[in-house]
Amino acid sequence: MGQHLQAIYDTRVAEGLLRPDPAQRAALLRLEDLRARLETLPKPKTGLFARFRKAELPEGKQGLYLWGGVGRGKSMLMDLFFQHAPTVEKRRVHFHAFMQEVQAALHEARKTGVDDAIKPVAEGIAKNLKLLCFDEMQITDIADAMIVGRLFEKLFAAGVVIVTTSNRHPKDLYKDGLNRQLFLPFIALLEDRLEVDQLEAMTDYRQDRLSGAPVYFSPLGSAATERINEIWRDLTGGREEELCLEVKGREVHLPRYWAGMARASFWDLCGRPLGPADYLALVGAVKLLVLEGIPRLDVTKFNEAKRFVTLIDALYEGQVRLICTAEDVPERLYLEGAGSFEFERTASRLREMQGADWGAGRDALGE
Repeated sequence: MGQHLQAIYDTRVAEGLLRPDPAQRAALLRLEDLRARLETLPKPKTGLFARFRKAELPEGKQGLYLWGGVGRGKSMLMDLFFQHAPTVEKRRVHFHAFMQEVQAALHEARKTGVDDAIKPVAEGIAKNLKLLCFDEMQITDIADAMIVGRLFEKLFAAGVVIVTTSNRHPKDLYKDGLNRQLFLPFIALLEDRLEVDQLEAMTDYRQDRLSGAPVYFSPLGSAATERINEIWRDLTGGREEELCLEVKGREVHLPRYWAGMARASFWDLCGRPLGPADYLALVGAVKLLVLEGIPRLDVTKFNEAKRFVTLIDALYEGQVRLICTAEDVPERLYLEGAGSFEFERTASRLREMQGADWGAGRDALGE
């Protein structure tokens, strides 16, 4: 039996790698209980349908749903659990990326003419898998909402243990979504099969790291890049992955992503023909954006400037924390060309978004 998660947490606190937080340590009690019970699971059975025989954890539910405000440490705790989970048959994935994989797999399964495409997709996911960890469960797409319930039913029936983090209580998933009444059985399934635990940590650690620290760096150059690299390493702990958002058949690619934080260049987001729907999808997926390489804009970059204005408006309205590098101060980024007068509002918003406590209200709004 491995070292208890609380002991590992306490060691990291003693080494200065983490700040002590009673709520985080309390959440680890739930995760430690789950980790210990995972050790008692039998080895996978063989046979085509053997994985789909009911195989619940002994004396408990089939996983954990950990929810709470952004920056409270949910992803860090789940990663600690995942790292020390006593099985190699495990996977950790961002929920949005997982659902994209599922949609693609369903598309391929339907090509074979099967009556129920979800069945082979669920079998493929559950094959040789005991533990599935999701980061940031959220349902914003009607297509996901319509399939996620049946998919999870089959995963639970296959004996897969599920741990997920979310900013919302299960009852608030897909809130006000289209045909939400069809989604309610999935909420009931989550509450029945997973232990629901709220992480009420004292501090928004991302906000705390940035409080009073510069978040706008100009001019462009090695010094600005070095500062951004330092901030990114501090926020992510050196971990990152790609995230691809699908919006109306298009893909918005975020090359660097971790736990609700994304890092992209100006040209990634404003050099491509993206629009308001794309930026709203971005706001729905991230709570903090590192945007690099904002250039001076003029009439030759009118389209890029227009997209930049739309992006900043979306980030501002969505209370997304912004850290960026730019060629000049906000007021000098777009001095001439159509829309330069209107750009004054964007410059003003960029200034406001540099405030030490800007963006802190998103948690208070329940996001």
